[in-house]
Amino acid sequence: MDLNDKIYIAGHNGMVGSAILRALKEKGHDNFLLKSHNELDLTVQSDVRDFFNEEKPDVVFLAAAKVGGISANIADPVSFLMDNIIIQHNVIKSAFDSGVDKLIFLGSSCIYPTQAQQPLKEEYLLTGPLEPTNEGYALSKIIGLKACEYYNKQYGTNYIGVMPPNLYGINDNFDLKTAHVVASLIKKMHLAKINDEPEVEIWGSGNQYRELMFVDDMANATLYAADHYDGDSFINIGVGVDYTIRELSETIQKVVGYDGELFFDTSKPDGMFRKVLDVSTFNELGWKSKISLKEGLSLTYDWFLENECGDEK
Repeated sequence: MDLNDKIYIAGHNGMVGSAILRALKEKGHDNFLLKSHNELDLTVQSDVRDFFNEEKPDVVFLAAAKVGGISANIADPVSFLMDNIIIQHNVIKSAFDSGVDKLIFLGSSCIYPTQAQQPLKEEYLLTGPLEPTNEGYALSKIIGLKACEYYNKQYGTNYIGVMPPNLYGINDNFDLKTAHVVASLIKKMHLAKINDEPEVEIWGSGNQYRELMFVDDMANATLYAADHYDGDSFINIGVGVDYTIRELSETIQKVVGYDGELFFDTSKPDGMFRKVLDVSTFNELGWKSKISLKEGLSLTYDWFLENECGDEK
């Protein structure tokens, strides 16, 4: 990417989009198109079309999405499917119609079949059934990835799909009704700590595995992919290492300083048992993860204390 490129980040206020914005600024970029949801509703096709036709960005990062944890996906699969399909369609089609040179689409590792061999290689996509608890969201992401692939093959575009693992970090969503696992556990343990609660309940057995990537690490990987990868299909980006939810919970417990017990509720779903990405192709391009789980969790908790707690510090 050229430093003079006009860059539109869809979803710049979210965890992923804001991390990409920070990473771009660190590299010297300063020509940004930034619209909040109130300024531009990406589900309204005519508004998105008019925005692209008027502004004509050179590069687009599509990080806008409806996201949430297991409970949110189970409760509202229609929105996780339909809202994301609509957003992706509007942005990708409008980008193409207005002549955008490069588009980077952020996927999710939940696209892979629930029983796929581990680690997950890019070619495992669509080789088996998806995890039922977040099938709607996964299907929407698959559609977005395939749209980018089809545009590349049919029209010779440079629309890149990057596939990160579970993300966490600065500007995460800490609403316990919709949060992903790391933010949810940090919030639960912090509240239990300040309220002297004897235990924290955690969904599932704790034996399921997750690959976890600090969001600023992901942003740097995404920019590297934008500059060094130009394949028609998507590429995995990640750390290539996973942890059990029990290991993750115990690490967060130490970071937060919570002394109570951890209760794993086996009546609640585990979700997909394991999903760790094969990142060998991306590593061969010259990029490797730099932020450890312990360091990332500490940075996330520090941000949480500064921005989410008010007088609860």
